[in-house]
Amino acid sequence: MAKQKVGGTNFNFFIVKQLPVLPPEAYTQADIDFIAPRVLELVYTAWDLQPFAKDMGYEGKPFIWNSQRRALLRAELDAYYARLYGLTHNELRYILDPADVYGEDFPSETFRVLKNNEIKQFGEYRTQRLVLEAWDRIICNA
Repeated sequence: MAKQKVGGTNFNFFIVKQLPVLPPEAYTQADIDFIAPRVLELVYTAWDLQPFAKDMGYEGKPFIWNSQRRALLRAELDAYYARLYGLTHNELRYILDPADVYGEDFPSETFRVLKNNEIKQFGEYRTQRLVLEAWDRIICNA
């Protein structure tokens, strides 16, 4: 989005205010406590990122790359951010796959490449399932 808004080499503050980004004051401590450890685990996968991990208060070794674990963490963050942006469960379903809400003949798609690749690789649209499961687990039980 930012790339579309910037016409030259300047990134003026008025452009930042137009981007669909939550302002820092929108986050509660509970939000940070949920988001920070997941981001840390997704990002800190090599020793060269140790300064970042230390800034986050983490003194341990880098996290081992585990594709299944990373998919779950991303799904949890997706569901959590959907709630932070004020989406309902059905709005999240629509974003993930409009055909899931309006039927297979609905003329719009959002993540066609992701969906097709996951159906080929996993036999299902895994991201959709994981995000909606995370919503049910995290948001509905909150």
